[in-house]
Amino acid sequence: MAGALKGVRVIDLTSMISGPSATMILGDQDAEIIKIENTLVGDYTRIVSTQRAGVSAAYLNNNRNKKSVCIDLKTDDGKKILKELIKTADVIVQNFRPGVMDRLGFGYSDVATISPNIIYVSISGFGFTGPYKNKPVYDPLIQALSGLATIQAGSDEDRPRLVRTILPDKLTGLGTAQAITAALFHKAKTGEGQEIKISMLDTVVSFLWGSDMGGHTFVGDELEKETAQSFIDLIYETKEGFISVAVQSDKEWFNLCDAFNKKEWLSDPRFLTAELRHENINKRLELIQSELKKKTSGEWLKLLTDKDVPCAPVLTRKEMINNEQVIANDIIKISEHPSAGKIRQSKLAASFSVTNKDEILSAPSHGQDTHSVLLGVGFTESEISKLRNNKVIKTS
Repeated sequence: MAGALKGVRVIDLTSMISGPSATMILGDQDAEIIKIENTLVGDYTRIVSTQRAGVSAAYLNNNRNKKSVCIDLKTDDGKKILKELIKTADVIVQNFRPGVMDRLGFGYSDVATISPNIIYVSISGFGFTGPYKNKPVYDPLIQALSGLATIQAGSDEDRPRLVRTILPDKLTGLGTAQAITAALFHKAKTGEGQEIKISMLDTVVSFLWGSDMGGHTFVGDELEKETAQSFIDLIYETKEGFISVAVQSDKEWFNLCDAFNKKEWLSDPRFLTAELRHENINKRLELIQSELKKKTSGEWLKLLTDKDVPCAPVLTRKEMINNEQVIANDIIKISEHPSAGKIRQSKLAASFSVTNKDEILSAPSHGQDTHSVLLGVGFTESEISKLRNNKVIKTS
C-alpha cells in the first residue's frame, strides 16, 4: 500500500535531530527522502554513542526511510549535482546556521530560480533575525531561553530544571513536518511553492503558550512571579513502587474517596469544590500519598481502575516496551538492519486506514544511494566514476 506522500521528493540537507526527525516523518508517509551528507563523516549522529556494528541508535532512530547521497558541496561539481537534484524535488529542507546556504549559492532566491515551485524549508535554533541568530545552539539552550527550564522547576524562585529529553529538537521536527505537509497541500491546490522558516525557540514558545503562559495572556495583568501550583508531582509511592493518579472532576474525586474508603474527605471543607481542592492542592496530595503507601502498585491499580479513577503504572523504559497497552497499540516494531541486525523502533504514531506505507527502509549507510540517485537524474557511469575519483562524491 502506498503512503499519503507517495511521489513527493524531498532534498534533506539537515543533520542531528530536529531536521532528520521531520524528514523521517515524511519518509514514514512514503515521501522519497534524499539525505545529502558530506563525504567525510556525514550526519554527526552516525558517530555518537550507543552503537552496534558501527551503527548508532540515534542515527537509526531519526533516519529510516531515506536514501543517503554524499556530496562535497564546497566544490563546483558538488554544487552542480545538488542543482540537478533540486530540479527534481518538491521540497528542500536545511538546518545550517542562517546565511550558510546563501553563501553556498543555495538560498531561497537561488533555489527558486532553479525550481520556481519549490517548498524551501529552513530550520534554525534561535531564529533568523535578532542578536542570537548566528549563535550555536543545542537543545538545553532553547529550554533555558524559552522559559521551559523555569516552568519545569515549578516556580520562578526555584532552581531551573531541564526536561530530561531533547524536547525542543523533537517538537521542532514535528512542527516542521506539519508545516511541510500544509505547504504541499497548498501546492497541490495552486501549484505554488513557498519558503517556510521555523526555529526551535519559536516552536517551544508556541508549545508552552497553550498550558503554561496563562499568567501572561491578559495584557496589563501579567504576573510578576510565577509560583508553583504544587511541588508535589502526581507520582505516588506505593508499598513497592510508584504509580500515577490524577483526579480533576467531582466524579473522579468521589470515586477516589470511595476507593480509599475515606467518605469523610467528601465533606472536608477544604475539598468541597474543584476550586477548593485546587487551592488546597498540597494537603490533598499529601493525604492521597499517605493512603497509597498502604498497598502495592498492583493492588492499587486494580482497585482504582475498578472505581474508574484515572491511574497508570510508572514504568522504566525496559518495562514500557513490554507493557500490555503498548503491545496492544502495536507501536513498536522489530526489523532487520543489514549491519546492526535486529533493531527495535517505534513506528509513526498516526495510523492511516487507506495510506499506510507498507515497506520500511532501514536507515542507509553513508553514501549508500549516491550512485543510484545520480544515475536517476541523468549522470552517466563515467561521470559518476570521475566524480568519485575526484572525491566530489562518496559511494558505498
